[in-house]
Amino acid sequence: MKIADILKTKSFALFTTTPDTELQTAVDLMAEKDLGSLVVLENGFLVGMLTFREIIKSMSFTRGSIVGTMVRDVMDPHPLILTSENDVHETRQQMLERHARYVPIIDSATLMGVVSFYDVAKSMLNAQQLENQMLKAYIRDWPVEG
Repeated sequence: MKIADILKTKSFALFTTTPDTELQTAVDLMAEKDLGSLVVLENGFLVGMLTFREIIKSMSFTRGSIVGTMVRDVMDPHPLILTSENDVHETRQQMLERHARYVPIIDSATLMGVVSFYDVAKSMLNAQQLENQMLKAYIRDWPVEG
């Protein structure tokens, strides 16, 4: 299974921000839309990711205040980036190694979407359930030897 298969099941809504956006504005958008991440774009190019992890780290450092903080100050400027052709198992491994909960998917310099660890886990569970159903059906239809 490829990442492209996961993207087909997701909403086409993609939320982004810029590095020069105030962090409070980005946090408000994430809260309003129930998002765990925002892709950070500058001049149409991905320059980072903002996730709740970066926000929490920033709040810990500033003792809870994000006033005057810009997205640029806290975003991950080097997120894990994959393509829609990446295998789901390979993606899971890379996400685990990098502790990445959200991964932007880019094909030929075009942002295709964001895949979360939840999306990967769900797709793998669905594939496993289908395989189990097929195996059970095969076993039930197994010819009796006589």
